[in-house]
Amino acid sequence: MAIVVGVDSSTSACKIEARDADTGVLVASGRAPHPATTPPRSEQHPRDWWAALFPLLEEHAAGAAAVSVAAQQHGLVALDEEREVLRPAKLWNDTESAPQAARLLEELGADVWAKSAGSVPVASFTATKIAWLREHEPDVFDRVRHVVLPHDWLTLRLTGELVTDRGDASGTGYWSPASGAYSDHILRLIGLDVAATPMVLGPTSPAGSWGDAVVGPGTGDNMAAALGLGLRPGDLALSFGTSGTAFTVSRSPSADPTGAVAGFADATGRYLPLACTLNATKVTDAVARVLGVGTAQFDELALAARPGAGGVVLVPYLDGERTPNRPDATGALIGLKSDVTPEQVARAAVEGVVCNLLEAADALTRDVDARDARVFVIGGGARSAAYRRVVADLTGRAVTVPAIEELVACGAAVQAAAVLRGGTFDELAESWGLGRGEIVEPDLGVDRDQIRGAYAETRGSR
Repeated sequence: MAIVVGVDSSTSACKIEARDADTGVLVASGRAPHPATTPPRSEQHPRDWWAALFPLLEEHAAGAAAVSVAAQQHGLVALDEEREVLRPAKLWNDTESAPQAARLLEELGADVWAKSAGSVPVASFTATKIAWLREHEPDVFDRVRHVVLPHDWLTLRLTGELVTDRGDASGTGYWSPASGAYSDHILRLIGLDVAATPMVLGPTSPAGSWGDAVVGPGTGDNMAAALGLGLRPGDLALSFGTSGTAFTVSRSPSADPTGAVAGFADATGRYLPLACTLNATKVTDAVARVLGVGTAQFDELALAARPGAGGVVLVPYLDGERTPNRPDATGALIGLKSDVTPEQVARAAVEGVVCNLLEAADALTRDVDARDARVFVIGGGARSAAYRRVVADLTGRAVTVPAIEELVACGAAVQAAAVLRGGTFDELAESWGLGRGEIVEPDLGVDRDQIRGAYAETRGSR
């Protein structure tokens, strides 16, 4: 039995899964924490990622035939001529480069950015962090000879090769999913030579080897999650974590000058348009705290209320919002009457978060007949019966809650298997049984248009 290993090097921890290359059956798994970060400055030293990963590889990857690394997107790892790390990596949730993002957007304009990079710059993207480094630490910037992403650096440690993949490259802000090449004029704008960028490998091209194991190209965490789901064109994944993410697989690249949709590439040779909201489960956590209940009791309260929450609407912009772009907004609870109940408030909180993410999802271009598409609920919110119920009711679609919990590590293992065995990702998804899980059917008696309309009207008045 050939074993493949997938790695998820996230902001909070390193997770690893060893799976049977033919069936996808989980053989072993492990986890090690990463140092906590505190935005707006959110940095980690890459050596801490390796310190977490290496013991896990020694314990769980002995004899593995293939390994692939997925990691948090966008982070800036600056290397000198000797490929030594020059400073701690600035992570995706480091917002110190927000002024640089605004200036870069003004410099070229949203249309040019969308056409050149598939997305418009925000503080999370690597391009803005390079601009920050150039402005704030010029001595360090002058010593930079290579710029890589977190997964690239871990692949470098495994193989000695400076390479990346198209999925993660598409989140830098200077690689174009449409052309499949680095954008010269954006690189010039941020002061980076193309020679400093890693080679972009194909979806199943080996990056090199670690001992006797072949190493895949790796990818970003969202792209690996799509692999772990076996996501097909037109499918919709709704991720409810601290923040919310909606993404789909598309056969054609997207370019949204409004900035609502990030036009990423995926890890299969297709594309991964993605929309992100800042407010998801942290909103329901906050409301549960105000109501003085734990997670389980909050779920019970939300499910006890009738759909529509008796006219109570919660606009979930507790910490501003990214989609829509309202960084200074705050949350609002509207429609309260003297007979308001905790159940209504709990239900309104869940409905508000779901409506907000569904509005972001509406901006995604999905390119197949909707009757053939699936809806997945993933992330921490997928464990909530209230979230599962509200998503099914407000989409009017059967919702799948995947049986696999560590989708990113699983997706990296899928990539490792594809590099090792060949074949298509769709064939692997079938043989591994990806995308299966609990099905939640919608209550077709729920007036979802009325609920979503009330939310949109209330949100629009803010």
